[in-house]
Amino acid sequence: MNEPPHTSPQSLGDALPQEMARVRDLIPLYQGLPHNAGAIAIAMMRQDLDTAAQALATGDVVGMIRVFESLKGFKE
Repeated sequence: MNEPPHTSPQSLGDALPQEMARVRDLIPLYQGLPHNAGAIAIAMMRQDLDTAAQALATGDVVGMIRVFESLKGFKE
């Protein structure tokens, strides 16, 4: 009886740009790490963001799925 409110599934076309924005917001946090400790992660984030943008632009659904999963791996 205390069921969660119904939420419709989000399309990949909606979820991927949101995930891209989340990762973009992480970059300044990684830049603030001492001794340039986040440099490799930032390079990986930027590569994935470029890949995601290309996949969206070309309609590459398989590429979008792959990069979406990769982007989800970046944590605060």
